[in-house]
Amino acid sequence: MCDTLYITLTTGVYFCAQTITFYVIKSNVFCCWSVTLGVMKYLIIENVRSAYNVGAMFRTADGAGVTKIFLVGYTPTPIDRFGRVQSEISKTSLGASETIAWESVDTSVAVIAKLQAEGFTAVAIEQSPAAISLKDFVVPEQVVYIMGSEVTGVTAETLDAVDQVVDIPMLGAKESLNVSVAAGIVMYHGLVK
Repeated sequence: MCDTLYITLTTGVYFCAQTITFYVIKSNVFCCWSVTLGVMKYLIIENVRSAYNVGAMFRTADGAGVTKIFLVGYTPTPIDRFGRVQSEISKTSLGASETIAWESVDTSVAVIAKLQAEGFTAVAIEQSPAAISLKDFVVPEQVVYIMGSEVTGVTAETLDAVDQVVDIPMLGAKESLNVSVAAGIVMYHGLVK
């Protein structure tokens, strides 16, 4: 979303890295509209049962600049099938579920194929012998991340459809992270340097 900034001019230079800035100076007032350039990101949440995890991913996706979220299979949606707000998602997302575009779909494969045809790289976050470590992963210009079920992970059918599989290195005794925590790490990968 673009904001309009009004700054009274004195002296100095206005500079924003990785930003296209449009401005008008009128009556010693600087009016500025900025659009930040960056990676186009989508998120697919596949068969995640916990509405709290879904809400947490919406909130983090908002902060990380995700454009749209696809909710697959039995993943709960911000609005249930009766048109009611899903309170756990709304509460955990702090309203991000109302500002990020989302769509409920039956399977990931058709969404992945459509996005790949549009130039997106599909990246499953999963522990797999074919996976590369997140530390070696370079974020493509257009990326869709796929997060799987808390128990069984990303489905085999989806893994067959993706371009790349990435895992997050685990250094402790546990084998995996909570799905919303893993999603946050991946969505911010490449943004913080």
